[in-house]
Amino acid sequence: MRKTARYTALAASGLLALSSLTACANDAASTASTGSDGKGEKVKIMVGGLDKVIYLPAMLTQRLGYFDSEGLDVELLSEPAGVQAETALVSGQVQGAVGFYDHTLDLQVKGKSVESVVQFSQAPGEVEVVSTKAAGKVTSAKDFKGKKLGVTGLGSSTDFLTKYLAVKNGVNVSDFTPVAVGAGPTFVAALQQGSIDAGMTTDPTVATILDKKAGKILVDMRTPEGSQAALGGPYPSSSLYMQTDWVNSHKSTVQKMVNAFVKTLKWMSTHSATEIAGKMPADYSQGDKALYAAAIKSTLPMFTKDGVMPTNGPETVEKVLKAFNPTIKNADVDLDKTYTTEFVKNATG
Repeated sequence: MRKTARYTALAASGLLALSSLTACANDAASTASTGSDGKGEKVKIMVGGLDKVIYLPAMLTQRLGYFDSEGLDVELLSEPAGVQAETALVSGQVQGAVGFYDHTLDLQVKGKSVESVVQFSQAPGEVEVVSTKAAGKVTSAKDFKGKKLGVTGLGSSTDFLTKYLAVKNGVNVSDFTPVAVGAGPTFVAALQQGSIDAGMTTDPTVATILDKKAGKILVDMRTPEGSQAALGGPYPSSSLYMQTDWVNSHKSTVQKMVNAFVKTLKWMSTHSATEIAGKMPADYSQGDKALYAAAIKSTLPMFTKDGVMPTNGPETVEKVLKAFNPTIKNADVDLDKTYTTEFVKNATG
């Protein structure tokens, strides 16, 4: 696994890349081409962690053969944090990114036109966990002051949500230290070794932490109810988002992508967590199939059944970001340009 310093460096380089992009950066993503092996239209998608349950529809769609049935040759790539998937998209390395919808708002105020074309979820799927050692001192977000809080990457959605929970509970973002620790083994190790007091992560990392008794749940946002309690409404998170110009010039390809993902979401809604786990790559379970299935079961409530943006979801996301992000707080965000329902409405799921 990559070390913490590597995550921090990647996050920093991602921000640098965003500030130095030019019009030429989109050249690599300007066309969808027929694969050299004849499989169909070639599309590259960067995922903010392929093995994270919150992004499970990406790999599951491939495993179910739905990309192939739509005539697509999809290459799934992976980075440990959503902010790196975002950077890969806007720099033209890939045609699509599977990550949190909130990046579309963040990018808009930076002058980048990006939109969600299919919404996987209606809740963050994120969990704030506190280490067993610090559990007596950190009983809620009100206790974040002076603490080291783990996030997947600086500028990631876990970073955004951590800052919101702090501000909502009277703690300034300057009063705690965010630490980029990735997910999986690096997150668990940071929690066990005291590198962080608490942190935000997803399944299967959450399931592993509880199984190892390395920590306990502080805030659970894996369900619509959990999102409502913590954030005040539905919080559309994992999605497929793409550059608006590319979407408008490749509508046929985008429709095929959305068709495939909607089929997967419907399939997920009619199958058990164990059945879903059985379709995923064997190494995703890390040797414990039962624990992996349990992790999927805990997170399943976050997913939509049809890929449609939840009502009032964009407004909740904007409210959260404006609470701590000065750039967005003082900007007029055009929410209608951050997502489209055109393709899900026409999906042949």
